[in-house]
This record gives sequence, C-alpha cells and structure tokens, in this order.
Amino acid sequence: MCKIRKGRFIVFEGTDGSGKGTQIELLVSEMKRQGRNVYKTAEPTNTSTGGMLRDALGGFVRRDAYELSAMFLADRIFHNVNPINGIKQFLDKGIDVVCDRYYYSSFAYQGIDAELEWVMNMNLECSEIAKPDLCIFLDVDPETSDKRISDNRLEREIYENKTKQQEVRNRFFEVFRLLADTENIKIVDASRTIPEVSADIIKIYNEIKEK
Repeated sequence: MCKIRKGRFIVFEGTDGSGKGTQIELLVSEMKRQGRNVYKTAEPTNTSTGGMLRDALGGFVRRDAYELSAMFLADRIFHNVNPINGIKQFLDKGIDVVCDRYYYSSFAYQGIDAELEWVMNMNLECSEIAKPDLCIFLDVDPETSDKRISDNRLEREIYENKTKQQEVRNRFFEVFRLLADTENIKIVDASRTIPEVSADIIKIYNEIKEK
C-alpha cells in the first residue's frame, strides 16, 4: 500500500502592508496549476477566540501583551488540531497548507511588550503546533508599509503605525536570527513590483517542493 506523502506547510509573514494577501493568492494559483491540492488559511482564525483577537487588534477591547500571546496560542492550537479544518489533518491527507501569519507574528508583535523567550517557548515547545516547512517573509520598510496601509485601509489596527511597524520589523529579524538553525525562513524584498515578488516566491517554492 502506497503511503500518502504529507502536505507542505507554507507560512507567509510580513509587517502590515507588505502584500501578503496578494502574494498568497498568486502562489496558491501557481501551486494549483502545478497540480497540487491546496488549503488556504489565516490567523487569527474564524473562531470565537479569533474574533476576540480581532477585536483587540482593532482597538475595540484593550488586552495586555501576555494575554494576547496566550489567546493567540489557544487559537493556534485549535487551528492545528480541530477535526473539521485543522492544519494537521490537511497535511496528513497530503494537502498543502498556505497560512497568512503564524507563530512568527506572535514573536514579532507580542514579543515587543511581552517577554520574547516566553512567547517563543510556549509555541515552539507545544507538540500540537505544526512546524512550517517554509516561512516566506515579505520585507518592506516602514515608510512603504505606512503608505500602503494609508492607501488601502479606512481604519488602522493597534500595530499599524510607522513607529510600531519599525519595532515589529526589527523584532522579526531578531527572531529570524534566533531561529536560523532550526527553521526554513526566506526573506523576499516586497518593495518591488507584484510580478517581481511573485517570481521570487514561486522560485523558492519550486526549490522546496521536491524535498
């Protein structure tokens, strides 16, 4: 009996306004064109916990960074293990999963005001949280990020200001240095045109898909 090959787990990260949504759609389209079965998802999830997180990120409810970190952890565990549309069940069926944000965002965003080591350890040491095969980080400078947010959003979330985006970007790079030996992270210059960025991402995907 032929064993089903496990699906690939690909995560997109970036500061706000980096173009993740556009590039995810382009990669998923290319993966399907290549004959792959793909499930697209995002964090926070569409659960009640995810709703509470979106309320906090939108500034409607004030929550401490440690509280946010714990809520994201709970949301992420359910995102992995729920029997209807959990990440792990798709991967086990040989279906690729592409996720908009994952634990790297918790490290970069909540890791500013909460203890970074604590935030990282509770995610990385949780056996129910799957490790991505690839993290693609779309990098833009804070000025570009801020302009894109202004051009595309009527309202801003609590992290969507230039000063905070600089802090978040710096923390992402700190996290990537800490994870350099254990995680497959690729940094893509996302300040270029959409086709140029997409071409780089597809090249990175093609390099890992046969491994």
